[in-house]
Amino acid sequence: MVPPVEGGDAALLPEFPRGPLDAYRARASFSWKELALFTEGEDMLRFKKTIFSALEKDPLFARSPGADLSLEKYRELNFLRCKRIFEYDFLSVEDMFKSPLKVPALIQCLGMYDSSLAVKYLLHSLVFGSAVYSSGSERHLTYIPKIFSMEAYLCHTRTEMFANYNQPFSLVQEFIIHSPDFEAAKFWVGNMGKTATHAVVFAKLHVPGDQCHGLHPFIVQIRDPKTLLPMPGVMVGDMGKKLGQNGLDNGFAMFHKVRVPRQSLLNRMGDVTPEGTYVSPFKDVRQRFGVSLGGLSSGRVSILSLAVVNLKLAMAIALRFSATRRQFGPTEEEEIAVLEYPMQQCRLLPYLAAAYALDHFSKSLFLDLVEFQRGLASGDRSARQAELGREIHALASASKPLASWTAQQGIQECREACGGHGYLAMNRLGVLRDDNDPNCTYEGDNNVLLQQTSNYLLGLLAPRVQDGACFRSPLKSVDFLDAYPSILDQKFEVSSVADCLDSAVALAAYKWLVCYLLRETYQKLNQEKRSGSSDFEARNNCQVSHGRPLALAFLELTVVQRFHEHVHQPCVPPSLRAVLGRLSALYALWSLSRHAALLYRGGYFSGEQAGEVLENAVLALCSQVKRCSLPLVRLIAPPDFVLDSPIGRATGELYKNLWGAVLQESKVLERASWWPEFSVNKPVIGSLKSKL
Repeated sequence: MVPPVEGGDAALLPEFPRGPLDAYRARASFSWKELALFTEGEDMLRFKKTIFSALEKDPLFARSPGADLSLEKYRELNFLRCKRIFEYDFLSVEDMFKSPLKVPALIQCLGMYDSSLAVKYLLHSLVFGSAVYSSGSERHLTYIPKIFSMEAYLCHTRTEMFANYNQPFSLVQEFIIHSPDFEAAKFWVGNMGKTATHAVVFAKLHVPGDQCHGLHPFIVQIRDPKTLLPMPGVMVGDMGKKLGQNGLDNGFAMFHKVRVPRQSLLNRMGDVTPEGTYVSPFKDVRQRFGVSLGGLSSGRVSILSLAVVNLKLAMAIALRFSATRRQFGPTEEEEIAVLEYPMQQCRLLPYLAAAYALDHFSKSLFLDLVEFQRGLASGDRSARQAELGREIHALASASKPLASWTAQQGIQECREACGGHGYLAMNRLGVLRDDNDPNCTYEGDNNVLLQQTSNYLLGLLAPRVQDGACFRSPLKSVDFLDAYPSILDQKFEVSSVADCLDSAVALAAYKWLVCYLLRETYQKLNQEKRSGSSDFEARNNCQVSHGRPLALAFLELTVVQRFHEHVHQPCVPPSLRAVLGRLSALYALWSLSRHAALLYRGGYFSGEQAGEVLENAVLALCSQVKRCSLPLVRLIAPPDFVLDSPIGRATGELYKNLWGAVLQESKVLERASWWPEFSVNKPVIGSLKSKL
């Protein structure tokens, strides 16, 4: 195991390098080191620094500027790097249980280096491991050491296959895994293309008498670990080159009457006896379904975290560039940094606030998932455990769309805000954009997933309307709906920008918005059914203008609520309350402003003043956050070696760094013998050569 980085605060949180960014860094009204210790804690900061230091010292992780690796070479290198991460043993199984937040921290550190590496590690260790831990039993724990030794390499797939229990039961005790047709093939499974030897396969479980008990997970060997050749009956292959994440081998699979032992069934939710009888500890089918939903959420919660990583990296690059790139000014002789322009501020700074808010939410939702999985492992079969699974499923199903779309939009804004330099591949914004793109579709298309969340909310409203039932959930995300009728009577009454600079204002508006959209969606659904639409048709007809915005508004409210509570808790140091409060308010009001049309349509806003106050409050908060933006970036940016962007380096020496990288990649210094003839270029050439 790699020893943790030693030393005090100076080693753990070194001072900024001196340079052009000094002026911006000096404007902060708080200590960035104090904020780092409050946000992360010393142990977590040391853990992350240990990871980054190990990668930077290891030749296997050396950056190769200008290298254009072939697809096969990139995947081979990514596999070797993933293997090395396990050899470093940054995080033992014991540490995972003791400090669960180190799990997403490790994934984020790897994602900052290379998204392909993070996803490959994540799918092998956490998604597969989580499935075994939460859905399996003691007989499956033998797979856990195989994960960390890489004796078996793993993937995770859900598809339309059948698992039939074979007869005679007492003799063979096997399931037959079978893909009934080509449409039942599973595509885009991460790690399946080249390297996976085993898969968690979800298939419809049939027992004698052709009784189907729904989807259940099985561990299926798909390749020989020594030769990597497919097992009999398994057709498996690689999807080929993609738009991004090409270090990850996504594959496809079909199964033709593949026999697996009865013990291959991950049997925490249900099992089949040797005689072929289906048994389950959950007598209530709805309760069993709720628990199984929670077990499917780990992948989506992980994608939330990876999307936040991409947004953090883009913000670090764009804001450092904006603070050093000078263009135009009040006089012909004076140029100012582009970050001074309100347009640049309103393009970028709301996404900086979003990075902080979504990062906090991703950590809190991960801890909720840990609580759920510990309940499963301890045999908790209570109604609360099942309801917790349903609530986490609803939150995870909407958080993946919100985070991946926010990152997608934020990265594109950063790319454009950096002008032509943002289009240069070496500055990494294009890579971030392409690597983030699959977050919008894998583990469920974003628009489809949002229907899971709106269905959850509609399912809570129906008992309230019919029986007057209370709104209660284990994580309290829907408890505010208990005041549903009175909330709908509220109006926006803030009349000045000064009164609007608090996330509490946005919280009140969001609660009204969710109640309004829930009522409208419920009424639209019933109207569709009365007109003769089936339940399936009615729900689809409600989704575009009702269910989709309902799910997004509900998740945005949850993110705003949790971040608001976090930054206003009593333990926040007094010196940090102002900056954290501004970040919370900026994210909340900026997110809310995108729903202005709905707020007016429903009558919460009226007249021009409401929209103007909201818009001006966002602009005012952008101006305030601008003054401390560079120290805020310091907390979310990795070391320069990991960030790997010449225009985003912490020195702020924009043109030296950019020219050095461009000339190194193009080999101009070796060829341009005429440059020294120009005396003005001699110190520049010497400086660049010394840097290279």
